Amino acid sequence: MNTEEISKKLKKKAIEEGFAIAGIANIPGSSRINLRTKALDRWLDNNFHSEMKWMEADKRKNINLILDGAKSVLAVGYNYLSEKSIKRNKFKIAKFGQGKDYHKLINKKLKNIGKWINSELPECKWKICVDSSPLLEKAWAEESGLGWIGKNSNLINQEYGSWISLGFMIFNTKFEADKPAKPLCGQCEKCLDKCPTKAITEPFVINSQLCIAYHTIENRDLNLPSIIEKNLNGWIAGCDICQDICPWNKFAPTNKNIDTHPKQWMEKINLDSLKWKDHEWSENLKGTTLRRIKPWMWRRNIKASIQKR
Repeated sequence: MNTEEISKKLKKKAIEEGFAIAGIANIPGSSRINLRTKALDRWLDNNFHSEMKWMEADKRKNINLILDGAKSVLAVGYNYLSEKSIKRNKFKIAKFGQGKDYHKLINKKLKNIGKWINSELPECKWKICVDSSPLLEKAWAEESGLGWIGKNSNLINQEYGSWISLGFMIFNTKFEADKPAKPLCGQCEKCLDKCPTKAITEPFVINSQLCIAYHTIENRDLNLPSIIEKNLNGWIAGCDICQDICPWNKFAPTNKNIDTHPKQWMEKINLDSLKWKDHEWSENLKGTTLRRIKPWMWRRNIKASIQKR
């Protein structure tokens, strides 16, 4: 089987596993990867990553530190926009957190692809990277043709918008690469204008210290900053403001798979959730990405969202 044929089959297998989109990039990639790496350095130098110190990992800048002899990257996108997504509620949960934990879903699917590729190429070595792995994710997704990095720093695909969770497989085998995506945001800056805290300090640059999503999920302080508290507007777990306003998301298709459906309690969440015992919190948030928000943080976020200003 030649390189072009196996590469097509690899992407076809990814779609069969339930991914919406798939693309391949060769390593070291185009000059754009170097530009994105330098942009990461500037972002870190400005401390825009705040307490997310894992963003400083050297592996993020050198893919060969993840897999020695790396030659290709398979990038995939999982559509997490459910047909039953909850869009309006007094207490708001970002759409990525409403369904089952995408880390586990994507990892399982990529493992299946790994088993398949080894049945075709027994000597091929691979490494899976999903979200928490130290990889320059959006840059490699862009390099693989999945979409472009928008001005809100999210990866945007022409068909699926930015409602996609990314997954990657790094191979020590060279496959046929796709063409990198071209940016299509044009002059639109709706995401910058709509962000209530001005966390998008300039196109493509997010200051986490001003980001509602960062503070409701990652901030481990007892109290949220006043600028965040004043602008929560009901957000208690993440924030979709800059995505909801994006024109590319207006007609994005939904995923009918039950794995993307929100749990029933999310549809009617109210102040009673402040009374949840830790074990109730654990049971309700079981199997979702929201477990990163610890019980005391959950209560902190809800209390902050109802503060009278």
